[in-house]
Amino acid sequence: MMHKVTLDSAKTLLATYRDAITRLETGMDGALDKAIELILNHDGHLVVCGMGKSGLVGRKIAATLSSTGTPALFLHPAEAIHGDLGMVRANDVIILISNSGETEEVVKLLPALKRLNVKIISLIGRIDSSLGKAADVILDASVDKEACPLNLAPTTSSMAALVLGDALAVVLMEHRGFKAEDFAARHPGGKLGQKLLNSVGDKMISSNLPYVSADAMMDKVIVEMTNSRLGLALVGTPDNLAGIITDGDLRRMLVEARALDATKAAEIMNASPQFVAKDTNLGDAEDRMTNAKIQSLVVRETQDASSPVCGIIQIF
Repeated sequence: MMHKVTLDSAKTLLATYRDAITRLETGMDGALDKAIELILNHDGHLVVCGMGKSGLVGRKIAATLSSTGTPALFLHPAEAIHGDLGMVRANDVIILISNSGETEEVVKLLPALKRLNVKIISLIGRIDSSLGKAADVILDASVDKEACPLNLAPTTSSMAALVLGDALAVVLMEHRGFKAEDFAARHPGGKLGQKLLNSVGDKMISSNLPYVSADAMMDKVIVEMTNSRLGLALVGTPDNLAGIITDGDLRRMLVEARALDATKAAEIMNASPQFVAKDTNLGDAEDRMTNAKIQSLVVRETQDASSPVCGIIQIF
C-alpha cells in the first residue's frame, strides 16, 4: 500500500510540473526577448537576488549564468541592506526573484535600486505585485498550484523560476556564440575541462612502451604485455611500426588453440592500427575510441601515418 501511495504522489508532482512548464511556454510572449536584450546591451554587473528558497534558486541561476558566458553575482537581500548593496553599481541589471513579488527583504531594496538607475528583471509569480510594478521586464513564473500536498511548500514555483533562469542562460549562450571550449575554460578542474583543454600529448603514456619484433613468439610477447600493464604490444619500432597486438587479438588466438611458443607476433597483429596525432584534442580522441569500441590508440607525432610513434592513449 505504501508503494502505491508513494508512486501516486510522485506522479502527481510530475504532472503538476508538466502543467507548470506548459504554462510557462504559452505565457512567455516577448518577455524573455526583452530580458535577453536588456542583459546583452549593458556593460555592468548582472546581479541575481532572492530570499529563502528563491535565494537558493537565485544562487543556482547566477552560477549557471557565470559558467555559460554571462558573469553574474548573487546578492542576499538581507545582507544587501547592511552593506552588500555596494556590489551593485549604477546602471547594472538585477534579477529579483520572488513568488509573491512582495518578499519584504527584496522590496526594501527597490528605492536604492531606483536611485542607482538599475534595470530590474522581476522573476515573479504575481505580476501585479510590488516587484512587478517596479520591473523593467517581468518574467511570469506564476503557477496554478504547488506540488506540495498542502499547496504551501515552494515546489512548483521554485521549479518554474529555475526553468526561466535556465532559459535565460541557454539563450544568452547562443547569442554569445558560447562554445564547449569556453565552458571548459570555466571548468578547468572537471572532467569536461580535462577533455577539452588537454591534448592527447598531455595525457598519453610515452615511457617504457612494450615494443616487440615481428618474429617474437607470442609467449615472449605476453610477458611484455604483462610487464607494461597496457594490455597491448607494439610490433616494430617507433620509426617503423608494423602493427599492434591487443588483449582481444590474444584471446582470439587462444580460442583458435594456437601454440604460444609456435606463433609469431606478425601472424596475429593488426597491421593497420588506428592512431591519432599527439596534438589531437583529448575529447576528440576519447570520442573516437568510444565510437570504435576500442580502449587504446597509437599516438604519432603528426597526422602522417609514417610519422614516429610517441605514445599510447587509453580510456577505460
